[in-house]
Amino acid sequence: MQISIIIPTLNEEMLLPHLLQDLQQQTFHDYEVIVADAGSTDKTCEIALSYGAKVVPGGLPAAGRNNGAKAARGSFLFFLDADIRIPATFLEYAYVEMEYRYLDLATCEMVPLSQQSMDVLLHDFVNLAIKLGQFTDPHAPGFCILITNRLFKRINGFDETLRLAEDHDLVKRASQFRPLRVLTTAQVNVSVRRLEKEGRARLVRKYLAVELHRVFLGNIKTDVIEYDFGDYNAKERVQLDQKVDQSQELLQRISRDYSSLLNPSGSTLNVSTERLAGFREQFDKLKELVGSMFTSPRS
Repeated sequence: MQISIIIPTLNEEMLLPHLLQDLQQQTFHDYEVIVADAGSTDKTCEIALSYGAKVVPGGLPAAGRNNGAKAARGSFLFFLDADIRIPATFLEYAYVEMEYRYLDLATCEMVPLSQQSMDVLLHDFVNLAIKLGQFTDPHAPGFCILITNRLFKRINGFDETLRLAEDHDLVKRASQFRPLRVLTTAQVNVSVRRLEKEGRARLVRKYLAVELHRVFLGNIKTDVIEYDFGDYNAKERVQLDQKVDQSQELLQRISRDYSSLLNPSGSTLNVSTERLAGFREQFDKLKELVGSMFTSPRS
């Protein structure tokens, strides 16, 4: 068995079937699917079993993913979420690239299942942050962490004491042994339901607060972060649109510079300290611009 796909769930009867259908259509077939369910009261488990998945007890995402890993037989563990979609070539391309580049830890770019300019900007921003961060501060979203079983066991999996950012913590610990790299041949399509549910401004402020907490106070083990959310008025909407355009222009410029670092195989070349510092300076400007869209106080 080459790949074990682990999906934590809780009442995902509406979206899980789409991902399971995507998995059935894969061009790569040496895999198993493990659903770690946190006590769903709908038909999530019944649906998972009908698609041939193995169902194990879940819990919070860290616990669910760990339980899924305990039941896994694959050499690679692919942690995915129930609300993503993947192309038919995803498993094949991801597996072949990881083998070709001798990767034990990887993630991939995300594309939002939305045409809204703000959603595209936010996901492009996160993609760029992950690509640049792989050299200095490795991050990866929990809905797409690809790791070898041996490395996962070496670091004892996810830290179940963490309330937030357990995915970033896992990648940070794993990257002490093997570097995180962003795949160039595979990507996932991600749902924007969290943006719609919590509000885009609220969710961005939440992620900014989480990052600041991690940098200055350490990992988050209690429910310490609360958020407010206010709607935009007409004047703020015009200002926001202008900032979106400015951000997209800067983001595209940094992305072009990043692309110059890739060799024909898609892997990154050696990057000098000076080059990294330049990227960091540009990205800090972009982060400040994006953050200013959401952090200004509102009545």
